[in-house]
Amino acid sequence: MWIPMLAMSLCCDAAIARPPVDPLPLPTSGVIGVQEAQLAPAFWIRRLRQPDANILTPAEITAANARMLRLEPSLHDLASLPDLLPRAWVLGRIEGVSRIPAGELFDEEGQRFPQAMRAQWQASLALDRVAEHVPVRFGLVILRASLRAFPTELGVFTKPGDTDIDRFQETAEFPGTPVAVVHESADGRWLFVASPRYAAWTQRENIALGTRADVLGYAARTPFRVVTGARAETVFTPEAPQVSRREFDMSTRLPLAIGLAPDLPVNGQTAYAAWALSLPIRNDDGSLAFLPALVPKSADTAAGYLPYTRANLIRQAFKFLGERYGWGHAYDGRDCSGFVSEVFASMGILLPRNTSRQAVSPGVVHRLFGTTDSRADRLAAAQALDVGDLVYIPGHVMLVIGRLHGQPYVIHDVTGMRYRNPDGSQATVRLNSVAVTPLLPLLFDSDATFIDRMTSIVRIRR
Repeated sequence: MWIPMLAMSLCCDAAIARPPVDPLPLPTSGVIGVQEAQLAPAFWIRRLRQPDANILTPAEITAANARMLRLEPSLHDLASLPDLLPRAWVLGRIEGVSRIPAGELFDEEGQRFPQAMRAQWQASLALDRVAEHVPVRFGLVILRASLRAFPTELGVFTKPGDTDIDRFQETAEFPGTPVAVVHESADGRWLFVASPRYAAWTQRENIALGTRADVLGYAARTPFRVVTGARAETVFTPEAPQVSRREFDMSTRLPLAIGLAPDLPVNGQTAYAAWALSLPIRNDDGSLAFLPALVPKSADTAAGYLPYTRANLIRQAFKFLGERYGWGHAYDGRDCSGFVSEVFASMGILLPRNTSRQAVSPGVVHRLFGTTDSRADRLAAAQALDVGDLVYIPGHVMLVIGRLHGQPYVIHDVTGMRYRNPDGSQATVRLNSVAVTPLLPLLFDSDATFIDRMTSIVRIRR
C-alpha cells in the first residue's frame, strides 16, 4: 500500500502548477533566504493546514516499525538472536565497520600516523579469537557511549588540522539501550556490540552485563517517560553519584521506578516535583543493577511518544536549532542522520542510523533518483515536497519544513552551504550546526546543485 501512495503523491503533485520561484533575500547573516522570523517553529506551523492531524496512528507506527525491523538489514532484532551466533555473522559485522580509510591519516595534532599503526589497529580486532559459535551476552548502555570503528580512543583524520570528522567515530548510543555483546578487543578493554540500530566497538565500562530477560525486559518496561527536549538531565545527587546529572538525548525512553514509598526521599530529595526513574548502573564486576534517579518535572519529557504530526515534526526539529554539528554524535551533538533519526524517534518511529540506509531502506516509502531522471524531473519532485519529507543527497539528509518564496525550505544538521551570487560567483557559509535553509540554491559542488545530486525522497506516512 505504501509505495503506490508515494508514487501517486510525488508524480501527480508534480504536475500541479506551482508559484514561481521568487528572488531570495540575502540578510546580513549571509544565509540566503532566511530571516530571523523563520528561525521559530511557529512561523512554519502557522502556514500549515491541519498541523496537528495524525500522519500515522500509534498502531500504524508499531506496524511500520515491525516492518522496518523485518526488512532493513542494518537493524538487529535482539530478541530473535540465538544463544550462539555463527562466526560468519560476527566477522561480517566487525569487518563491515572496522575498515581503515585509504590514504594518509593524521592525529589531532596534524601528525601523520606511521604505516605500522594500521597493523596495530587491525591486530586489536583479535579476529583470530572469534569462535565458530559465539555465545551472545546481553547488556545495557549506562551512559552516552561512543561506538567506534576500531577499539581505540585515538582520533583519526584524513586531513591535518581538520578534526571535526574523526573517521573512527561511528555513532553514540544512549543510556538504557540494549546491546548484544559478541566479541572483545585484543586488550579486553573494548566490546563489540550490536544495538538495535548499529554494530561497533565501545569501551567496556559503558556496558553493564545482565541476563537476556533483564536487558530486553528493561527496554520494554512501562510506565515510562520519553525525552522530548534536545536533552534532559537527572538532578545532582551526592548520595548516588552513578545516577547524578546523567544526560539523556531526545527520544531516550526512561522507565519509571515503581514501588517507591511516596513519602520517602529518593537519593536525599523528595520525588514530589520530579519523575522517579529506574536507571541501569554497572557494578564493579561489570554486572547490571538498577538505581532510582530523579528527572525534574520541569524537564522536557512526555508520558509516551509524541503524536506523529507535522507540527510536532517541526517543533522537535527546531529544538536542535543552532546545536553544533557532531560527526557520529561527537561533541555531545549529532550529525545529519542522527538529527532526523532522533526527531522521528521522539514520535516512536524507527529509522536506520545512516543516510546510506535511510535513503534506500525497504522499510520506508521512497522515491529513488538515478541517471535517467532529468533535471526537470528532479525539480518537479522537489517542488512537490511536503512537510516531513526527507531529502537525500550522497552523505546528507534534510527535513522539509515548508515552502516560502515559491520553493521548499529544509532544516538540517550541516557543516556548510554554498550558493551562487547574482553575479555568478560562489558564496560559502560555514554553518556547522542545525540550520534552516532554502533547498533549491544549495550547491553540491561547483557544477551541480543538491537537486542535481538528489538520490532519494523518503515519505513516512500511510
